[in-house]
Amino acid sequence: MLVLLPPSEGKADGLRGRPLAWGSLALPELDEARARVVDELVELCAGDPVKAREVLGLSEGQSAEVARNAALRTAPTAPAGAVYTGVLYDALGLATLSPAAKRRAGKALLVFSGLWGVLRINDRIPAYRCSGGVRLPGIGPLAGHWKGPLGEALPEVAGSGPVLDLRSAAYAALWRPSGELAARTLTVRVLQERLVGGVPKRSVVSHFNKATKGRLVRDLLEAGPLPRRADRVADALRELGYRVEADDAAPGRLDVVVSEV
Repeated sequence: MLVLLPPSEGKADGLRGRPLAWGSLALPELDEARARVVDELVELCAGDPVKAREVLGLSEGQSAEVARNAALRTAPTAPAGAVYTGVLYDALGLATLSPAAKRRAGKALLVFSGLWGVLRINDRIPAYRCSGGVRLPGIGPLAGHWKGPLGEALPEVAGSGPVLDLRSAAYAALWRPSGELAARTLTVRVLQERLVGGVPKRSVVSHFNKATKGRLVRDLLEAGPLPRRADRVADALRELGYRVEADDAAPGRLDVVVSEV
């Protein structure tokens, strides 16, 4: 089973590891495409910080993010799972997983990134700011840049098991499963159900969508071997106590219904 995650806009501070070592990241066949984005981003941020903020969608108060990008080649690193912060990663709690669950996470989790394409959680990276929806001056939209390299690399990574796609729209655009692989790819929508005037009403949650997905992945990793077939994923989540419904109008989508967020 492969689990596709978004990154987080927030990154940890105070990293102390050695600088990025090219060739050390998972899927080294992506290194050429990675280097193009790194070179473009460093040049932009080191040369014109004002334009860099505009391109990256940052405010003047986020100028430190531009300086951070300018120093990417020499910046300290840490495992990606420790660099990414935010709601989903807080709920996932990679650092507190059991040893067996950590081993499963290292094999099953794949984090999408506008800068790196995809990463394993143990890949050592510096902190950076470059979302998947960015359009760099010399490259264009990052979704277009990554479409080809990821399209070649990821079907083999996915193997023959199910794919649980928990990415947000900006990162889903970097690569979309197709053909037989699409048929065993599942997405998750989190719905909150509340009683309004005695009548159950459902709404799509936003902020807490990430927390639910993080807890869901954590519980799967801790439960034991991950499902090997797409038709077992919903059952595995139900066994963990989640209320899961298939949506006949959207094949491949699972609705996780929560009453508290």
